[in-house]
Amino acid sequence: MERTLVLIKPDAVQRNLVGDITQRFERKGLKLVGLKLIQLDSKILKEHYAHLLDKPFYPGTEKFMQSSPVVAQCWEGFEAVEVVRQMCGVTNSRKALPGTIRGDFGISVQCNLVHASDSLDTAKKEVPRFFAVNEVLNYEKMGPEYLYAPDEK
Repeated sequence: MERTLVLIKPDAVQRNLVGDITQRFERKGLKLVGLKLIQLDSKILKEHYAHLLDKPFYPGTEKFMQSSPVVAQCWEGFEAVEVVRQMCGVTNSRKALPGTIRGDFGISVQCNLVHASDSLDTAKKEVPRFFAVNEVLNYEKMGPEYLYAPDEK
């Protein structure tokens, strides 16, 4: 099973969309294994967005991500990284398809509600960036026989 990171961004927190977004992942059948409300500091943002530090828009991104707490989530499931990415939709919310989180709730590029790991390699770096080992739980979820075929477990 894969694990992936989702950050519910300040715009979604301020718009009271945390429950709506979380519910979509739950209804899909993903397993929530980590959850916390955090206020991001410059250090973690510079690490998380290291690939954007030299971009002219980075200071605005950092300011936005510090404007409100975010909800950090770790989700687990078969091909969870790709499933979550598809559910989020493309980065530009104006171009995101209806039925995706960004397509249904967003209209901005920066204020696009969620961050999701873009690959399994990235997820393996991002999850420990936001969660200590003891904050990601292993537990048996009832009902997986109704979610996955035997060869997908």
